[in-house]
Amino acid sequence: MPPIIDLDLQLLEYREHFALTAPAGRPALYEAKIEELQSTFAKRTALRKGDKAPDFALPDAKGGVVSLSSALVVGPAVVTFYRGGWCPYCNLQLRAYQALLPELAPLGVSLLAISPQLPDGSLSTAERESLTFSVLSDKGNAVARQFGLVYPLPQELRDALRSANKALPGINGDDSWELPVPATYVIAQDQRISLAFIDIDYRKRLAPQQLLDAVRVQPRS
Repeated sequence: MPPIIDLDLQLLEYREHFALTAPAGRPALYEAKIEELQSTFAKRTALRKGDKAPDFALPDAKGGVVSLSSALVVGPAVVTFYRGGWCPYCNLQLRAYQALLPELAPLGVSLLAISPQLPDGSLSTAERESLTFSVLSDKGNAVARQFGLVYPLPQELRDALRSANKALPGINGDDSWELPVPATYVIAQDQRISLAFIDIDYRKRLAPQQLLDAVRVQPRS
């Protein structure tokens, strides 16, 4: 098996690159808004370890529909909520999890990546990043809302995304300007959450090794 990707290092390297190349004032703005969200987001409402995950069925990038319950028939599921293919931190995470598939497949683990972007955007993300796991579209953040992860972007971030040609209404197909806090769940076959990684700072993601360790101890039905 190839070595497991050091996702933490890749995320840090991109963060440092962004600080050097972003428009003036942009890194400071993003930093301030992350701190603001940390003080206002009701993290206690997000689903956590021990909670029962809601079932869902969402369209995938290939025109099909994938449900959590169908994935759990085979084995445990990893459900990761990401902001969208426009987010470089998300793309680093998705690529790192793609590289983990040879380790996950023998364990019967299904990997489901969920974002609010429209199916065409999910398809573009899957093709661009050569993803072979399920990339699902959660229009209106309906499923992310059931997991307690949704928040609205403040006006300053809306303006920043517009200036970078990343306006969310065109990407997500609605005018809400809402996103999920990035989160990764390991869900056992009884639909109970056995691991919940939620970080308000979208520049931090669950490391592949931690994910692998969590699924290896899952009971099989």
